[in-house]
Amino acid sequence: QGQKAWIEKTFCRRECVFVVPSTKDPSRCCCGQLIALHIPPLPSATSGRNGEESTELEAPPEKWSVGRHTQAYPTDAYGTLEFQGGGYCNKAMYIRVSYDTKPDALLHLMVKDWQLELPKLLISVHGGLQSFPMQPKLKQVFGKGLVKAAVTTGAWIFTGGVSTGVISHVGDALKDHSSKSRGRVCAIGIAPWGLVENKEDLIGKDVSASSPDWAIGRSSPLSLLDSGNLKKTQVCPLRSWRVPLQLYEMRKTGSHRPLFPLGHRLGQGVPVVGLVVEGGPNVFSIVLEYLREEPPVPVVVCDGSGRASDILSFAHKYCEDGGVISEPLRDQLLVTIQKTFNYGRTQALQLLAAVAECMKRKALVTVFRMGAEGQQDMEMAILTALLKGTNASAPDQLSLALAWNRVDIARSQIFVFGPHWPVNALEQAMLDALVLDRVDFVKLLIENGVNMQHFLTIPRLEELYNTGNLPPDYHISLIDIGLVLEYLMGGAYRCHYTRKSFRTLYNNLFGPKRGNLPPDYHISLIDIGLVLEYLMGGAYRCHYTRKSFRTLYNNLFGPKRLYKAMAHESSESELVDDISQDLDSNSKDFGQLAVELLDQSYRHDEQVAMKLLTYELKNWSNSTCLQLAVAAKHRDFIAHTCSQMLLTDMWMGRLRMRKNPGLKARGMWWWGGGRVWT
Repeated sequence: QGQKAWIEKTFCRRECVFVVPSTKDPSRCCCGQLIALHIPPLPSATSGRNGEESTELEAPPEKWSVGRHTQAYPTDAYGTLEFQGGGYCNKAMYIRVSYDTKPDALLHLMVKDWQLELPKLLISVHGGLQSFPMQPKLKQVFGKGLVKAAVTTGAWIFTGGVSTGVISHVGDALKDHSSKSRGRVCAIGIAPWGLVENKEDLIGKDVSASSPDWAIGRSSPLSLLDSGNLKKTQVCPLRSWRVPLQLYEMRKTGSHRPLFPLGHRLGQGVPVVGLVVEGGPNVFSIVLEYLREEPPVPVVVCDGSGRASDILSFAHKYCEDGGVISEPLRDQLLVTIQKTFNYGRTQALQLLAAVAECMKRKALVTVFRMGAEGQQDMEMAILTALLKGTNASAPDQLSLALAWNRVDIARSQIFVFGPHWPVNALEQAMLDALVLDRVDFVKLLIENGVNMQHFLTIPRLEELYNTGNLPPDYHISLIDIGLVLEYLMGGAYRCHYTRKSFRTLYNNLFGPKRGNLPPDYHISLIDIGLVLEYLMGGAYRCHYTRKSFRTLYNNLFGPKRLYKAMAHESSESELVDDISQDLDSNSKDFGQLAVELLDQSYRHDEQVAMKLLTYELKNWSNSTCLQLAVAAKHRDFIAHTCSQMLLTDMWMGRLRMRKNPGLKARGMWWWGGGRVWT
């Protein structure tokens, strides 16, 4: 009941309250409704204090407008919409709202009540409402690329919300994706209330309605935009959603460091990209409006889809540098516009002027041509357009690719000049990669010059330990981590964090005498930073990092022992069973890696391999690799030929304490008279 009251108090609908007869059909109002269906206006809309408003309504202007001739009422349609078709049944949430509803309120509804994850990207699809055929190959590439871009980046797809035109092709792509159950895609349809069929079935409070159409797709919250006009659709003002999304995400997490740091630093919020497929004359004004925004919204045009898209892509391809349209090209475009839209010269010149303005911002327009060199799919075109449209530095573009978890884009579009970056420019990216558990990005950053020994300072390492879902006002210190490690390792292991030398250093850094040491004081032992991966379950990330530091198998049994101990502790506690299984699996992975590395080093040099087995590891309380293997009960490692040869030498070495052991053995035989003593 409380949720219903909040929805009805917060969201409004629009109803046409004054009749402006249409010149084409006198039985209808300019809003598209039948005159007989008009509801009476509210008292405040018919009479004012001095009768001024009533007089105004008695002499209405000739042109109908939403703001002047509609009245706001509490919303009367929200609930669950069930999409049926293709053997699948999927539910989506919907609500009827006014065209001027604030994005903050809708965001609260979507995230808090509808349980949607906040997006890292907004994709707005524009095109014609009339049904049009699309080449089968182009339709397949378009659908797969759009869905893949949404899945990999966690994007929200905004459409017109109806089942015709380009939106039907989007719906087909979502339907195909849904049938294969490969991740959830969030598609939001914003449709004029007047264009919704059987809208009477949607009216009600928290109702459940069904639709045989696949207009939107799977698990898609449907927000119905009430324009009050049956003939016109509203352009989704996604630019107004960018900063509210960013601020909402920061309020939700209670953090001053947002998940999408690039938009926060540039003051842009969550990025937006426009996607144009086919389209009528209004598409040119939509594209121009996007390009004129501050900051501008990049646009991707799908060449070969027809009408407006083909005109824009043709102008983009043949215009001169700086977007200048030559006279021959202008004449050709003018004729094409007239034929495409059946326009006269005057109307065609207006559209041509809009095309020319768009070409002045040619750098923000990306044309996707199927089969063109350097363009693999629609997904890459969308993400590349966003990189061009952000007008950001290389580190900020890297932050954008990191938020999308697209290491391929970072490698091909950002690190194109090799590891020539400013000093410390990649440290923030490394910090974000560790927090977000981006394994491939950690590898890429190390390849391009990040020095982990300089990166892992004491304050930064402690910050990484405290980035999890901790209770409020709860802080984990490195000394706490040391005590936990000693408990998990057992035996005589003594962690570096609990030693007196480190405690003194730690107290000088964070205690009353904090000013005695600089905040960028670096930890001399690289491996203590890798404990973060052990405790957070980053087995594969730690796997790569250790190979980078060339420690071979000497430090593999520490994490194996830790994982095994944590698996035992989690199985004894009330944690989810999967956690214990994952930890045990990580322990086995490290053990298998140790055996493989031992076998490789043994084949390369037997003596060096045996020396490495007895090398004392300062980071592990001067324990040897063989001792850690025994503590971890790694039987395969101990049974290896190298380990057995070492144990044999150690055992036989007791009989070889002095020189010439062979002569001494013969002397003993001679002294004993060749007899066997019993």
